Amino acid sequence: MWNHHVDRRTLLRLLALSTGAIAASPAIALGQDNQVVATTTAGRIRGRIVEGIRIFKGVRYGADTATRRFLPPIASQPWTGVRDAFEFGPMAPQPSTGGRPIGEDCLHLNVWTPGLRDGAKRAVMVWFHGGAYSSGTSNEIETDGARLSRRGDVVVVTVNHRLNAFGYLYLAEYGGAELADSGNAGMLDLVLALQWVRDNITEFGGDPGNVTIFGHSGGGAKSAVLMAMPLAHGLFHRVATHSGQQITASRQATASRNARALMTALNLSPERVNDLRTLPMEQLIKVSRAPEYLGPVKDGRSLPRDPFDPDAPPLSAAIPMILGNTHDETRVLIGRGDPSLFSLTWESLPARLEANSPFMGPLDRREVIAAYRKWHPEYSPVDVFFSATTDSRSWRGQ
Repeated sequence: MWNHHVDRRTLLRLLALSTGAIAASPAIALGQDNQVVATTTAGRIRGRIVEGIRIFKGVRYGADTATRRFLPPIASQPWTGVRDAFEFGPMAPQPSTGGRPIGEDCLHLNVWTPGLRDGAKRAVMVWFHGGAYSSGTSNEIETDGARLSRRGDVVVVTVNHRLNAFGYLYLAEYGGAELADSGNAGMLDLVLALQWVRDNITEFGGDPGNVTIFGHSGGGAKSAVLMAMPLAHGLFHRVATHSGQQITASRQATASRNARALMTALNLSPERVNDLRTLPMEQLIKVSRAPEYLGPVKDGRSLPRDPFDPDAPPLSAAIPMILGNTHDETRVLIGRGDPSLFSLTWESLPARLEANSPFMGPLDRREVIAAYRKWHPEYSPVDVFFSATTDSRSWRGQ
């Protein structure tokens, strides 16, 4: 059993399992004998038992955001009776859906646990999905938590939350005090989800005093941002990120400029900012990529400082953190979109590094190549390209 006194080796083992072993169990015909009911602060929910794991999907942790677009989330209203928690809730609005349902009523989470109301005080692992801050979902077969829950005897929680313009469009300059938190609405969703965990996870056999947040890519970045958010303080106790680093957040001026770009794409003047709140969801999705970037904003409120600049946030000084990256990460991040990179020569390499490595800043690319050839004389031009771009983009931030 992985109890409150988890050691580093055990945590590393479980995180390794989560990468390759969070996968769906075989489909099983389920009847009423396989059903189980849990009681949350908002009402009772009915889940299923599959191979000994209690599974609750699409559990509402926040109210529908359609009527609160760009505003901080609020907890869901209590209900009577028992609600089924058999299927994932809608994905957050985003351009590419793979045919799956999306909607602004997206504040749902999923729980996998070996036991209910058994006082086991299992460690809790809360997963945030990747996709930067613009896309993605926890409704994936790859992030089904059954195997991790079973192997580690832990409670696994995965979360959906607002993304892109719905979660990170900073409108304070144009909308005033009411929209002051709009640039971090998606992060405030995650805070609300963690509050749900604190208030409910004992029912699911978990320990609210032993919560690890973890994720890859954007999910890792979100975990880093939460470390600098006062509202999240005390809601988690360990952090693990893979291939996701968030050193700084957007400045207010930059975030306002990006919001202006989105409004321009809609032919809206800043004076008509409130039109964004009632615009059909589909129209806002279409222009969600108009800004150069949408992500957390250093707004002096929910995020008062940069996550890890100029130092680690003192707020989270007592929280252990594991960080990692894939060794040659840009072979996928850059290479899958440009097969010609796998045919680079020493002659063509400098120009491609100039074009594809903005994180190197003003460094002379020929000097960079010379350094890598000295350190690794066995490297080919392709090896140097992907090592240098990985190191400057990912490992430096990590």
